[in-house]
Amino acid sequence: MKLKKLAVLFAAAGLSAPVFATNGMNQAGYGPISESMGGTSMAYDNGAAAAINNPATLGFMASGTARLDLGFGDLRPIATANGQNSTATDFYMPGLGYVRKDGNLAWGAAVMAQGGMGTDYNNGNFWGTLAPFNPTANAALNALTASGQSLRNMSQLGVGRVMFPLAYNVSENFTIGGSVDYVWAGLDIKWLIDGSHFRDMVAPLGGQQVFARGSGSMITTMLATPGFAGLGYGYFDFEKSGQFTQQAKGTGWAGNIGFTYKVSPQLTIGGVYHAKTSLSNLETDGSNASITLAGLILPVPGAFTQKLTGKATIKDFQWPETFGIGFSYQANSDWTINADYKRINWAGVMKNFNLSFQADGSATNGGFANTNLDIVYFQNWKNQDVFELGAAYRYSDALSLRFGANLGNNPIPSQYVSPMFPAIMENHYSAGFGYAFNKSSSLDGAFIYAPKVSSTNNWSAVGGSNQNISLGSNFSYQVMYSYRY
Repeated sequence: MKLKKLAVLFAAAGLSAPVFATNGMNQAGYGPISESMGGTSMAYDNGAAAAINNPATLGFMASGTARLDLGFGDLRPIATANGQNSTATDFYMPGLGYVRKDGNLAWGAAVMAQGGMGTDYNNGNFWGTLAPFNPTANAALNALTASGQSLRNMSQLGVGRVMFPLAYNVSENFTIGGSVDYVWAGLDIKWLIDGSHFRDMVAPLGGQQVFARGSGSMITTMLATPGFAGLGYGYFDFEKSGQFTQQAKGTGWAGNIGFTYKVSPQLTIGGVYHAKTSLSNLETDGSNASITLAGLILPVPGAFTQKLTGKATIKDFQWPETFGIGFSYQANSDWTINADYKRINWAGVMKNFNLSFQADGSATNGGFANTNLDIVYFQNWKNQDVFELGAAYRYSDALSLRFGANLGNNPIPSQYVSPMFPAIMENHYSAGFGYAFNKSSSLDGAFIYAPKVSSTNNWSAVGGSNQNISLGSNFSYQVMYSYRY
């Protein structure tokens, strides 16, 4: 499909790069006009970013005009786990959009990063003390388990959209709009699971299934291996060359519908509904994924490490439905006040992380050839309420100054928060500007700061160590050049 080829090109350009999004996995705002005012966007003109914010705001354009927006952003998270810093500290995101209005109809196309998350730890020391599944106490297994702490752990999830928005002025005061979106998602991962947490997944091993549920013929084969005496760790790997390459990827569709209504010359209200996505499973190609099993067989050959190649699948990963409503109030000729409310229904899509691994039939996989492992990792995210406040001050005919705040709850229960996916950020504050060089060209910028949030999980419930995880940000930024004609 041509759209799939287009998605690959956009992904290569970074348009679905993993962002350390601040409302769960969403960005706090899309486009620097919105972001500089706390993410507000429901009821005023914010350019081509309307495609992902509220398409009905395209109705504010003058008939017979067009607009091209070229944007760039850098999100700069600071994530730590047990005092170890993630080295994933810069995520660059280009974006672009074209919109035009003829008569009462506005239309266009835009592409931008929807959201995601990512961390990268040079080694596994952030796990704290690793614990094996060790029914037969053995120093060799303990040493093998500890060796897992030298492994790199990382996750990079990115979601992007190509959007085709329409808006129609039903009357002078009322506009409706919507967008049909082609969506793609990609995930790279290197993930260590120590033996004690592996045992927790597996009921036949006496697991309590506190954090996950595991099943499949790979487990059956392991338990049936003569002399099997314990597992030190399992290590998932579908990432190449240290870059964001989207080894597990999928595509699908989504859409939204919105409105604006001018209550008075000063007051406009607006709202939008974003539907849940319909994405395919995220799958790796061929044998691009692997899982390494490290354990103990008695009496021989003793400690073993076996790497299995195959295919990884993330099942039923979706982006949530979202409701938004807000207003824009023109207080006087210089001041504009905006306020929005959003409800992001994470609970409907982030209950579990479903990872399946199918070993291929290669001889190097030994007795595990053609076996499978299915892990259901519990997440139990909560729905998120986000309150957005923003203001713009017209300093001169050319320069506008903007300010905002974005206030939300942490959607991840502390029991389940993981250093691999720590989307726990709550509040952030923004400022920005808009500068018109002339009637055709302008530049907009936004600067965002998010105070640190910390959360401690309960991983010691099944062995190992609890982890204190924190997430904040340096000053992230977005800029956008716009050309009108």
